[in-house]
Amino acid sequence: MVVTQENVAVNGSSRRTSQQIADTLRERIRTGVLRVGERLPTQAELAEEFGVERGAVRQALRALQEDGLLSNVSKGSPPRVAEPAPAREEPQPTMVALAPRLTEAFSVPHVRIDAVCLTAQSLIPALGEPLRLIHDGRLRPERIDVRILLPSRDINLAFPVPVDSGSADDAVHQRWLAMRNAQGQVLQYNLQALRGTHDIDVHVTFRALPFTPPAKLYLLNGAEALYAYYMVTRRAEPTESGTLEMYDTLGSESLLFSFEKRAGQRDAAFVEQSQMWFDALWETITTDLTLS
Repeated sequence: MVVTQENVAVNGSSRRTSQQIADTLRERIRTGVLRVGERLPTQAELAEEFGVERGAVRQALRALQEDGLLSNVSKGSPPRVAEPAPAREEPQPTMVALAPRLTEAFSVPHVRIDAVCLTAQSLIPALGEPLRLIHDGRLRPERIDVRILLPSRDINLAFPVPVDSGSADDAVHQRWLAMRNAQGQVLQYNLQALRGTHDIDVHVTFRALPFTPPAKLYLLNGAEALYAYYMVTRRAEPTESGTLEMYDTLGSESLLFSFEKRAGQRDAAFVEQSQMWFDALWETITTDLTLS
């Protein structure tokens, strides 16, 4: 093994955790110190470099393999830096692309879905397919955790808003609020019903954002981020008292862009930063939300 200044610093520090080892190796891959196809040092050499037992090294290597950065992780030979995964197909409208991505996400024992959106309008039909497969016995998750950030009822939304402000402001806001609450309740009911029908540990939680999200974000099992811009358009909706002109969004028609950890360093960074952004919002400036 070639001893570098970095190695000396590592060996001179306190014992590293498997996460710290993985982060160091990930940075070497990101910066090109370790190139695609190149073999890593043996587990014994890495254990000596980081001053840890081989078990910690194996955990770090497995984590990098799960992220798609390493291949051939085994006890028999050193792993190699993996080729980036093939690029996904062209982005598709949310109403087309979201359902198959959610279905794949529900194939693991512990499903984790985080979402930032204006309402649950796109989530409800997209969840139909994985729910159907669960009822058919073709998907068998053990636990489902869903966290959803929606705009607070108490803020002035950027959209939807009436074209001409005034008396119509409240009508547009109440229309959006009714949709937000009704759709959220349907989503919550459909998922929590799996507790009784399939003995799945289900948790669905909502929190309120103090701003209008300009785009929607879906995070699937910490491994994939789906991102789509809200496209604002002018449209008219008939009401009992006439026609309501408003600036609204076409969320289900917005193109959904997929970023996967296994697809390379840029995608992996986007997924990680998106998850950090979501977690920060969840734990800081958002508030409890009761759908009513």
